[in-house]
Order: sequence, then C-alpha cells, then structure tokens
Amino acid sequence: MKADYKNWMPKGMVLGMLGGAIAALILYIVFGISPVLKAGTLKTVLGVVFLILTVFLACVTIWMFLMYRAFSYNDKRQMSLRIISGVASYVTIPDGGKGLDVGCGSGALTIACAQRNPNATMIGIDRWGKEYASFSKTLCENNSKAEGVSNTSFEQGDACKLSFADETFDAVTSNYVYHNIPSSDRQAILLETLRTLKKGGSFAIHDIMSHAKYGDMNAFAEKLKAMGYAEVRLVDTTKGMFMTSFEASWMGLSGSTILVGRK
Repeated sequence: MKADYKNWMPKGMVLGMLGGAIAALILYIVFGISPVLKAGTLKTVLGVVFLILTVFLACVTIWMFLMYRAFSYNDKRQMSLRIISGVASYVTIPDGGKGLDVGCGSGALTIACAQRNPNATMIGIDRWGKEYASFSKTLCENNSKAEGVSNTSFEQGDACKLSFADETFDAVTSNYVYHNIPSSDRQAILLETLRTLKKGGSFAIHDIMSHAKYGDMNAFAEKLKAMGYAEVRLVDTTKGMFMTSFEASWMGLSGSTILVGRK
C-alpha cells in the first residue's frame, strides 16, 4: 500500500475548467460560426462573447494543468514534497507531547511531523470541503497506515474557531491553508491557531502572506514579540528555498512565507 497525498490542484478542478472551455468552444461554433443564427448583430455579439470566454477558459485550464504538474508528488520537481519536508523540519515536539496541523488535507504535513517526532502525537484537522472532495479523514488515516505511522489522529475542525482549549499543544503548524479562507483579517486566524500553543511551544505556519492577503506581517511579528513570544521570524520561501521567484510569480504563490518561532 502506497500513500496517496493527491494534488493541491485537484484533478476535478482541472477537468471542470477543461469542460467549461470545451462547452464555450461549442457555443462559439454553434452561435458564432454555424448557420443556426442569421448573420447580424446578435450573431456577431454572441460569437465575440463565446470566443473571448473560450480563450479565457483555455488559458486558465493550461495554467491549472501546469500547477497540477508542478504539485504532483510523482513529478521530478517534487515541489510539494520539498515544501512539506521543509515546513516539518521546523516542528519539534517533546516526547509525550502533542502537535496540531491545521488544514491537514490529505495528511501529508501531519504525517511528516509525526515521522520527525515519533514519541509525540500529531493531530490533523480539516473541514474537507467539496472543493477538495478528494481529500478526506479516511484518506488521511489510510496514508498514515501506508507510511507506517501510528502517532497521528484526524478530525473535522474549523480553523477560524478551533475546538481546543488555550495552551493545548506543544507545536502548531499549517501549510497553504488560511489564504483559502474568506476573511478580512487573516492575522486573527493566526492568533486563533497560536492561542492553542503552550508556553514554550513552537510554530511553523506556511502560507501566501502577501500584504493583500494578510496585511503588514512585519508589524504582526512585532506584535507577537510584544505579547511575549520568545522567537518570531518570517522566512521567505520564494527565493530558492521551496521555489524560485519566477515559479512563485506564475503560480500565484508570491509572498509565500513561513511564520516560525516559539511562544
């Protein structure tokens, strides 16, 4: 049995966009080229609209396909594996301790952290929404079994309102999750995660922390220090650590940063 971590760009999304492009092309042919409509203003307008829509959807489909290939665990680039391993390298949990992975998806980061901390327990939570229908609690559990990892558990949860008490975990982590949550204050989501971290615990949260999505993260780092956090750093992962600046740009990952430190 081999672990199947799926793809951060779900195949269903790629195929759905491809289907939309094909449908738009068919509509362009029917209403813009074929004799179904007589020549005139309506035919011209519909032809232009459906042609533009076809080109747009085709371009998005190509971009999504390239993203799918880049994030494939079987691709030579192995970007996803590099990112998961890199984030997990910051997570240290004492023997007998507990760690939390927020937005665990297919369980990749939860399992990687559990492997690095075999005498601790990792809990992965996710809402497993319909947009990522291929990800599930069962998939996470099966991947743990496939990797021979027994110090993990998975449950459904909400990153915006965690069901854990303050200072429950010795480490908290997350990878490319919070930017997907509709919110005008993602720093508040970070604080909700950090709320569950014990004094002395470590954190490693990787996401697209651009100003547009998160606001001023340098100011947020200073805020955490003022709150008494022992260590806070922002690590840019787009300059060769996980990807090049060019890759980050065309993939829409500019601003990818790890918020790392200790409470």
